[in-house]
Amino acid sequence: MKFQPNQIYHIYNQGNNKEAIFYSHENYIFFLKKMRNHLLPHVDILCYCLMPNHFHILAHINQVEVLINPSKKRTLYFSIGLMLRSYSQAINKQENRTGTLFRQKTKAKNGLIEELITIDSKYKDLLFRPDNDYAKICFDYIHQNPVKAGLVNKAEDWVYSSAKDYVGLRKGTLCNQKLAKELLDL
Repeated sequence: MKFQPNQIYHIYNQGNNKEAIFYSHENYIFFLKKMRNHLLPHVDILCYCLMPNHFHILAHINQVEVLINPSKKRTLYFSIGLMLRSYSQAINKQENRTGTLFRQKTKAKNGLIEELITIDSKYKDLLFRPDNDYAKICFDYIHQNPVKAGLVNKAEDWVYSSAKDYVGLRKGTLCNQKLAKELLDL
């Protein structure tokens, strides 16, 4: 993944072999805390959805690298890996399991095609932009995941997504709703 500041990315991964990554309510909450600790120094989270065997995050990149102390920087790529490794270690211990919990590669899209899109690529016109509805489509897609999976009837009924926050049923602080409304014309 090559992240660019001031761009929106859809970041996602799933359980290895499509297996569960969340086993209890506490696991979902623990992962949300990991997101806050490891991602927020780098990004503004616009929306998210944690599903039983995968997750989606729509994020606006602020800083690809952040200082963690006066002599050391941490990249967003490393922070995502650290978040997933530390979560995996906790779940492996909890479930008395070994091996990888997540698929090897976390994916990040910032446009309509599978190829990584950067400001220098031939597909740069597909970057999330105000005149490109893909970011809004992705926002809706992320929130509709539990509905499409048959877990709930309405997106806001799924506890482990930001949909509840956007309809005013919860006062979550993980997402930057103001920025999402500005960037996605919500």
